[in-house]
Amino acid sequence: MFQNKIYHLFILLSIFFCFAISNAQTSEQKNLEAKREKLQNEIQQINKLLFAEKKEKGNVLEQMNALDKKISVRQQLIRVTNEQSNLLNRQLNANIRNITKLRSELKTLKDDYALMIQKSYQNKSQQSRLMFLLSSESFFQGFKRLQYMKQYTQYRKEQGEQIVSKTDELKKLNLELTEQRKEKDKLIAENTLAKKELQKEKNTQNELLATIKQNESKYASSIKKKEKEARKIDQQIENLIKSAIASANKETKKTSTSKSTSINNNKFILTPEAKVLAGKFSANKGRLIWPVEKGIKSIGFGVYKDPVYPGIKHQNNGVIIATEKGVNARAIFEGEVIAVISVPGGNKGVQVKHGNFISTYYNLTSVSVKKGDKVKTKENLGEVYTNAINNQTLLKFYLYQDTSRLNPEEWIYQL
Repeated sequence: MFQNKIYHLFILLSIFFCFAISNAQTSEQKNLEAKREKLQNEIQQINKLLFAEKKEKGNVLEQMNALDKKISVRQQLIRVTNEQSNLLNRQLNANIRNITKLRSELKTLKDDYALMIQKSYQNKSQQSRLMFLLSSESFFQGFKRLQYMKQYTQYRKEQGEQIVSKTDELKKLNLELTEQRKEKDKLIAENTLAKKELQKEKNTQNELLATIKQNESKYASSIKKKEKEARKIDQQIENLIKSAIASANKETKKTSTSKSTSINNNKFILTPEAKVLAGKFSANKGRLIWPVEKGIKSIGFGVYKDPVYPGIKHQNNGVIIATEKGVNARAIFEGEVIAVISVPGGNKGVQVKHGNFISTYYNLTSVSVKKGDKVKTKENLGEVYTNAINNQTLLKFYLYQDTSRLNPEEWIYQL
């Protein structure tokens, strides 16, 4: 009896251990599947937002950047799919081992049960059972024999139930194994297709590179022109911030009762209300909404390598977000419009002050607010411009604290 209890305890512990491993693998599989879906969606968004309907048109630098991003995401997708396939392999191997073990256990149970039934059949007559009891030398021995017969009957029942249970478990594992093999085949097929697409994209990139290098002077000229335009916009944004600080501080100084208040044109003098707003804004670092309802990051913040000539570095003081045609820019937080930007021959922009933080939304075709307006989170600021040549809709978004540049990727949720 004691050995039987130990055996049952061992079985229970084994089941618990297997269940824990299975749960961990299921959780890992779900996480990988979520990553894979996210990357697939990102590739769809890149195709939709960054690639023009007529790809031969448009700026070659933008095409190279788009291809670079797409290739990078495609490589991540292949890596995640490989991880999923490897995990399925481990699950398949574990299931094969479990099936082998269950088959062995089932055979042992059936053999034991067959032997037990055979012996029971040989002694099945009611007379032999009665004689077994009546032949007892004492009442105590008869009682013990009766208990033994009851235990033997219960044991037979348990053996039968174990056989049914093991058979069901074996069927379930076989079904899981079939589904896992189908899933693995599907992942292998998807990865093969993804690798083919990746190779096509690399070939397209190489063709584009060859075209660019044949017109190197034209490409260099295009880079210089875009850099000049970007620096001009950046300078205007920073000048407007300094002007807004100077203007706001002058008004604060007039109404301030403190004679010791000194003016620093690089920092806002905050009123109690502005301090509260700045505190709320700061507390939401990493959780602020996107400046458009949907889109993808096309170019990130900071220095990045030129896709054609890696030795050339580009500086981006904000982020560029690709979105859909007709989409409006929206305020990332409540605040006050401090400037409406209008570049001669260029597009429009809006600056919103949140305490001493300033968010800037540039490359708008129209503006729906004016200087001095109080805006709420998600309030529309204007429609993002769509380039008629390459059909791209790009928002240039900047974030400052006073006159210090901030990396929007650290402030906007999952940017």
